[in-house]
Amino acid sequence: MPTPPPDPAHSGWIEVITGSMFSGKSEELIRRVRRAQIARQKVQLFKPRVDARYSTGEIVSHSEMKMPSQVVEGAREILGRVDPETQVVAIDEGQFFDMSLVEVADALASRGLRVIVAGLDQDYRGRAFEPMPQLMAVAEYVDKTLAVCMRCGAPANRSQRLVAAEDRVVVGGAGEYEARCRRCFRPDGVRSGE
Repeated sequence: MPTPPPDPAHSGWIEVITGSMFSGKSEELIRRVRRAQIARQKVQLFKPRVDARYSTGEIVSHSEMKMPSQVVEGAREILGRVDPETQVVAIDEGQFFDMSLVEVADALASRGLRVIVAGLDQDYRGRAFEPMPQLMAVAEYVDKTLAVCMRCGAPANRSQRLVAAEDRVVVGGAGEYEARCRRCFRPDGVRSGE
């Protein structure tokens, strides 16, 4: 858990929670938001419209933890939606936004807000999933979460796509993806008989 600066009222920062699918990123985001709410801080949550897997108006973890959120088409829309009283901005599924997410998070932190972003750091081929690497570069705090490999039980940091699709973004859950370790991961997809 990040240690706040000496005067949080005048100093903003960016926290990134990243890792593979099923590693608890959204759960950790929700946990941090709940703690901020307990501290009576005004929080706003945002998620991209493309992520409608479990709910259109909530951030939902794979373990079914939920919190109401605002849905936005793009990262720049967040800037216009943040209330003047807001102290914490939380953004889930950061990998589904374009590169402007980095500018938006940076601008909000420069205004003195705590910005928490959760998202995948790698795509289904194990390549960097923009804009998350660029966001990690400017963040004050970065936490990488690990899942459990569905093949061997080792720590997993990759998301294995189980369905045939060439698009980089295929929104899905346990039926379309599973967590894999470095050894069990197949960057070109699951082979028959696996």
